[in-house]
Amino acid sequence: MSFEEDVERLEAIAAELEGDGVTLDRALKLFEEGVKRLRRASAELGRAETQVALLVEEVDGVFALRPLRADASTTVADSGVVGRS
Repeated sequence: MSFEEDVERLEAIAAELEGDGVTLDRALKLFEEGVKRLRRASAELGRAETQVALLVEEVDGVFALRPLRADASTTVADSGVVGRS
């Protein structure tokens, strides 16, 4: 399963749980599946986040590795140097 498939299925599970007429047994099975998929998707997202970094050239020509921030409004100038190579 891909991250996208897990997220899509999680949305379907949430929609079904919000609907009328879901038996307790079915709700528990859906909840169990949802937890498994959420853990897997969260782990995949964590792996992806550790791989993402932005390489920028400083004024002096040295390159610095900076983490990619989740906040899209943050500019490169706003982020701090994590390491130098």
